Amino acid sequence: MKEYQSLSHARWDCKYRVVFIPKRRKKQVFGELRKHLGEVFHELASHKESQIVEGHLMSDHIHMCISIPPKYAVSNVVGYLKGKSAITIARKFGGRNRNFTGESFWARGYFVSTVGLDEAMVRAYIRNQEQEDERYEQMKLGV
Repeated sequence: MKEYQSLSHARWDCKYRVVFIPKRRKKQVFGELRKHLGEVFHELASHKESQIVEGHLMSDHIHMCISIPPKYAVSNVVGYLKGKSAITIARKFGGRNRNFTGESFWARGYFVSTVGLDEAMVRAYIRNQEQEDERYEQMKLGV
């Protein structure tokens, strides 16, 4: 049985598949940054009463399944995640100590789709994406 969450006057189950990339799709999400970003995204999502249900940090993109209450726009939550995480990255890994303007880590756009009844399939895809990409690369090399 599906479990729904509640607000004061609504029961809901709104999950979205979200993908976004670093600027110029550089392979910047690795090493210490990769370990740190998972915690950052989970904390930032909780600020917007959202929850990251499944997520995977690839070297050149972020792929997550996130549950967002209907009182927040998806663009608002994704913009918040990208903006605040870019500031955190600049402070912790870029040596910046105060707020700044004109610099960003993430590219402007993002991909979003609703999960609907295919949640288990989407979560499995996100979880196993890295192995699938490696398998695909091996198949390409063998041809």
